[in-house]
Amino acid sequence: MSPIIDVRPADSRFHTRLDWLDSWHSFSFSSHYDRENTHHGLLLVSNDDVVAPSTGFGTHAHSDMEIVTWVVRGRLEHRDSEGNHAEIYPGLAQRMSAGRGIRHSEMNPDRSAEVRLIQMWVRPDVDGIDPGYEQLDINSQLDAGGLVPIASGRGHDSAISIHQRGAVLWGGRLAPDEVVSVPDAHHVHVFVVTGAPVLAGDHPLASGDAARLLDAGSPSLDAGRAGAEVLIWATD
Repeated sequence: MSPIIDVRPADSRFHTRLDWLDSWHSFSFSSHYDRENTHHGLLLVSNDDVVAPSTGFGTHAHSDMEIVTWVVRGRLEHRDSEGNHAEIYPGLAQRMSAGRGIRHSEMNPDRSAEVRLIQMWVRPDVDGIDPGYEQLDINSQLDAGGLVPIASGRGHDSAISIHQRGAVLWGGRLAPDEVVSVPDAHHVHVFVVTGAPVLAGDHPLASGDAARLLDAGSPSLDAGRAGAEVLIWATD
């Protein structure tokens, strides 16, 4: 099979607009459905959410899903039925394993500032596991440059763990003109959080854009003059 790099512009995503939520969905989600756009490899959900002050996602249920939340700006308060309570902030990697069932809420505790977050879902290797929660501050690793494992099913030391051996989430806060190699995997999903990087020399990207790679090897990613923040899933 020939390598594929499929660029998806930010404004091509599904869009949900409520009085408290502005959400862009990279894949079919909720009432938005397109049978040709339900996943890329093991990645099922990648939602780019902006939540208004003092609002958020009230208590709701999940099961058999590995849910990774990445805050871009602001703060997000997490509570769940397993007794976990935390505030997630930029650079704090967070994973919730829904397992056989968990209920949780995600609220913006700030009375004046929005919170922007990227929430991503992959299925676990095995259904019906015990629900679980993990968080880890990786700001120092991100500040050192390059790509850093954020969530991994393959035992990376600096990453939170996910119950899916076929998936790794990498992240980078790339300095101006920094160049990295995209991880090599069968399916790779490159999401631009901020900035205007260039992929493989001739694919310019902007904030909110994504590139879906299939057997594309390890192309270069140039952060551009302003630098860039990226999230990259490498999966089976």
